[in-house]
Amino acid sequence: MKTKEVIGKIIKQENISTIDQNKLPNTFVINVPDPYKSYYNRFTHINKPSSIIFVTKTPNSFENILRTTKKINETYNLNLVAAKCEVNINRRKISGIRVRGINRYNEIPQIQQYYKDAGFDFAKSEKFEDLEALIRINRFMNIKELEKGFYHSSTEENAYYIEIPKHLNWDEFRTMTYEIKNNISDKNYDIALGILYKNGGITEILRVVRPNISIEMLKTIQEKYLKKLQ
Repeated sequence: MKTKEVIGKIIKQENISTIDQNKLPNTFVINVPDPYKSYYNRFTHINKPSSIIFVTKTPNSFENILRTTKKINETYNLNLVAAKCEVNINRRKISGIRVRGINRYNEIPQIQQYYKDAGFDFAKSEKFEDLEALIRINRFMNIKELEKGFYHSSTEENAYYIEIPKHLNWDEFRTMTYEIKNNISDKNYDIALGILYKNGGITEILRVVRPNISIEMLKTIQEKYLKKLQ
């Protein structure tokens, strides 16, 4: 199947922690656990960062983040993937740059410096551990269609996307997900809410993360949500 690049948004709930070392002094950096690893064991030590958020004083445009990241990659021979990010913690909203492709935690300060040199202004340091947060990420996605309404990420091996016919707000999605997870035999997957901008409009989706998930399992998950949406 041909791979398509689309713009999308993912909304997910994660327990996040600040990074208190390996960062520029007095800056606010958040570690977001890998969706699949976090489902089984949120506290496993991972040498390679999965997702890092550089919290900024003010929101930055998606275009500026992409343009700056492209220049950093070209200048320093890196392979960073950055996105616009918003984090909600206890009704407090903070903005940042979600960065993937950092190989080691000790690389974070230098990468921060590249963004700082490009004009990004980082928020002052905070400290917390395992705090529940709602994260919204605007990003490009490379996807290929498995069957009508079902997609597999070409860049994230364990990520899949399922179309649904109706918009859900976060509270509706959370309630449905709780009920479905308690009434399905195989609960070993991570799920998030999202949208794709394609074909001149918005397509509502669910993002599922699980290694080697079958199309049958994806259809089962879709069916559970469709019944709730009726």
